[in-house]
Amino acid sequence: MGDERQAALDAIAEEVRTCTRCRLHEGRTKAVPGEGDPDTEVVFVGEGPGFNEDREGRPFVGRAGGMLVRLLGSVGWQREDVFITNVVKCRPPDNRDPQPDEIAACAPYLRRQLEVLDPAVVVTLGRYSMGTFMPGARIGQAHGTSQPVDPETGAANALVFAMYHPAAALRSPGVERDSFEDMRHVPEVLVRARGLREGGASRAPDRATMTAAPAPAPAPVLDPAPDPASSTVTGAAEPAAEDASQLTLF
Repeated sequence: MGDERQAALDAIAEEVRTCTRCRLHEGRTKAVPGEGDPDTEVVFVGEGPGFNEDREGRPFVGRAGGMLVRLLGSVGWQREDVFITNVVKCRPPDNRDPQPDEIAACAPYLRRQLEVLDPAVVVTLGRYSMGTFMPGARIGQAHGTSQPVDPETGAANALVFAMYHPAAALRSPGVERDSFEDMRHVPEVLVRARGLREGGASRAPDRATMTAAPAPAPAPVLDPAPDPASSTVTGAAEPAAEDASQLTLF
């Protein structure tokens, strides 16, 4: 199954690298299709490539990527354990926000990637990614919460979990604390998503899975992260709390 998924993702990536659907291709050095484990259960979706990503053709390789690695490490994951991509695959000029028509032009690529990956959880990074999966939500209120994903996005049977963009965490200690607290809940969301999927489409028996330690049953919808002033989470990459699920691949 992994080889078939990887071949399908590679085919999409080749289309992305030669895409001319919107104006962003005019200034790109390299398109950034995305990368990661084709058999993962968790997909992280950012907004768009930055300067370093445009040069290397890989997502989240600059300072924001370093923050994402720290966030993943706080729950015992590595970036190779998940799949990482963006809503737009080419860098917007001067790192400006992606425009609605640019997001729309790239949407078929993201949808096809999600159809291939069939994730249990989609983690959005930033408000433009969140807007694709939680239309109308405000990130200040929605971060740290989850809800079912609209199957029209390509994720047929998944939960979406909203987080701030790692770049925002670099600019604000409060957002950084919130981000580590939010990340601590992602394994719980995965456990809940698995339970919801048991009654839905079956997964291939040879698919690699992320194994979670037992955790208390989460609430139907996660509450927003607590006020940073009362949070005990620090900006350093720390191990997740003992009662949080620790996920590894085997």
